Amino acid sequence: MKKKFIVRDISWLSFNGRVLQEAADKSVPLKERIRFLGIFSNNLDEFFRVRVATLSRMLEFGKKADLRMHLEKNPKRIMEEIHQTVLLQQNEFNRIWQSIIVEMKRNNVFIKTEKQLNAAQQKFVKEYFDTEVRSNIIPLMVESIPVFPNLRDKSIYLAVQMSSSTNAYQHKFAVIEIPTRVMNRFVVIPSAPNQTQIILLEDVIRFNLKYIFAHMDFDQFDAWIFKITKDAEIDLDNDVNTNLIQKIEDGLKKRKKAKTVRLVYDKEMDARLLNYLFTRQAVISKDNVIPGGRIHNFRDFMDFPNVFPQQKSQRKIITHEAFKDTPRVTDVILQKDVLLSFPYHSFDTLIDLLREAAMDADVQSIQITAYRLASNSKVMNALINAARNGKQVTVMLELRARFDEEANLYWKSVLEEEGVKVLLGIPEMKVHAKVCVIKKKVGTRSKKYGFVSTGNLNEKTAKIYLDFCLLTSNSAIMADVERIFKYLGNHTLYAKVINECTQLITCPTNLRTKITELIEFEIKQAKKGKHAEMILKMNSLSDEILIEQLYAAAKQGVKIKLIVRGIFCMMTDLPKLKHHLQAISIVDEYLEHARVFEFYHGGDEKIFISSADWMVRNLDHRVEATCPINNVSLKKELKEILRLQWQDNVKARILDNHLSNDYKLNDGQKKNRSQVEIMKYLATIN
Repeated sequence: MKKKFIVRDISWLSFNGRVLQEAADKSVPLKERIRFLGIFSNNLDEFFRVRVATLSRMLEFGKKADLRMHLEKNPKRIMEEIHQTVLLQQNEFNRIWQSIIVEMKRNNVFIKTEKQLNAAQQKFVKEYFDTEVRSNIIPLMVESIPVFPNLRDKSIYLAVQMSSSTNAYQHKFAVIEIPTRVMNRFVVIPSAPNQTQIILLEDVIRFNLKYIFAHMDFDQFDAWIFKITKDAEIDLDNDVNTNLIQKIEDGLKKRKKAKTVRLVYDKEMDARLLNYLFTRQAVISKDNVIPGGRIHNFRDFMDFPNVFPQQKSQRKIITHEAFKDTPRVTDVILQKDVLLSFPYHSFDTLIDLLREAAMDADVQSIQITAYRLASNSKVMNALINAARNGKQVTVMLELRARFDEEANLYWKSVLEEEGVKVLLGIPEMKVHAKVCVIKKKVGTRSKKYGFVSTGNLNEKTAKIYLDFCLLTSNSAIMADVERIFKYLGNHTLYAKVINECTQLITCPTNLRTKITELIEFEIKQAKKGKHAEMILKMNSLSDEILIEQLYAAAKQGVKIKLIVRGIFCMMTDLPKLKHHLQAISIVDEYLEHARVFEFYHGGDEKIFISSADWMVRNLDHRVEATCPINNVSLKKELKEILRLQWQDNVKARILDNHLSNDYKLNDGQKKNRSQVEIMKYLATIN
């Protein structure tokens, strides 16, 4: 039997390989290339925390694994392929970093180690350590501690070996956490004219080891960076006597003590010290003990100092035409639908909408979902002010948003103190829909308005994530949003409430059924010899049932164009399919995050924006919202954006069976970088 699907984890690694390609691309500004190395590193860390940890549990428990897990058919083979791929990518990462170092030198930017400092720099580093760093570090004398300390994930550590030049048998180990949580990792030091020289925080500490341990009888100090990655999955047991808050709080505590799934270290580390760390950290497998270079936690390099000559950006924030000549967002939305395209359009429009609602004497209530929030969320501040002004404010706050659990617990406490009603969702099902409905009095009648979005209500990520947000007062759409909140407030109403929706297509269950119907319609059209086509844009495509349906459609001649940023489990080069089925992935300055589904539908085109990817977890185990775009001009706008993306021949890679990540050839055509062209297009219509 021929292989029909690409393993999701291997496909994800291929996506991270596309991120690495951006770091290697010399046409990308140098600071951006460094940022992409940071993104690659951060992505890989999360991959190990979640997916490798999950595969490890599958191997450990076998058939006893939790049936809610998406069980892979051969986790052992997948793990082997993961390790092979990761090592190859790490070699490429190191090659790119070395080339960037050379390029930085051409720009008179130098990263200095503690052994490369001149006298003036040594004095500066010593003083900087004494005044800024010393109070933020506490060396752990690990050999003297009966139980090895609980090291933190996402941190980097110096493994220190102290020895004596007069006694080869005398040595001692220590561990120092690099305090990057409270300090900048990059320290600019006195430099020659027209140069910028930087030392990393860990090297500041290395330089001062002899002062840190001056009270001990050693005169030789060596130190190497290492970091650990822990299983990030929170186990929420089914004890009905324990409420969700307590479960998550307990889960966060357990996460800190979770199993170590990876130990990454400087390959120059002393063998005795490495063996000591491996033994004491109880790493699951030696395969997950990975040698690397001198620098780790490259995710910090996403915030590398802006020390390079400024390049003029081709990006700019566009004021949407609808809001140019009016002081109030609300007045516009009550009159017509507006489609915002972030980050080309400012996220401030959404914040202004909520602020206006908070101050409007006629507004009675606000209902909104929240998944991932900015650390100092203006969205939450607007909602708090609305509650203070006497509005009935309801926030569906998803406490189980991975890695944001602690922050969302904080916001729950703050919101409830201000009188906001906080909904906590549904057992064993995350709420991922991005919706809002505001109710106000207009004369003697009630009017509802709000939005449906593909992205999180996070003003920070809205500057770098490409998403769509429909602002609307469409009564049918807003009635459906209210139905979602009715369901979230009373889970027993699910079947009745969701089946009453007339516009929004919801998950679980309904979206899968609707997609199947739309695909079947295209198949019937193709069988009749009529034009049949679909363009599907999403972050991930891994649901095997829907993939099989796409295969069936392609076999019948339906033209299928797929724009998928990340996981892509389809095989595009199967016989009878390659003339009808094509797929690309776009990786560029902004993160492609929007989901848009377009079906030709016999000329009566159906276009939707959605919070849901085509994955089992989204379709069957999350509350999601997919919204039709009915306005003719907005449909035209979305179609043109999809067309520009499909024509990308600069940042688009072809998705194929071999995970080759080959760039789409332009065949001598004019270069089309879709993120730039979309910005130009939006500027012309706005």
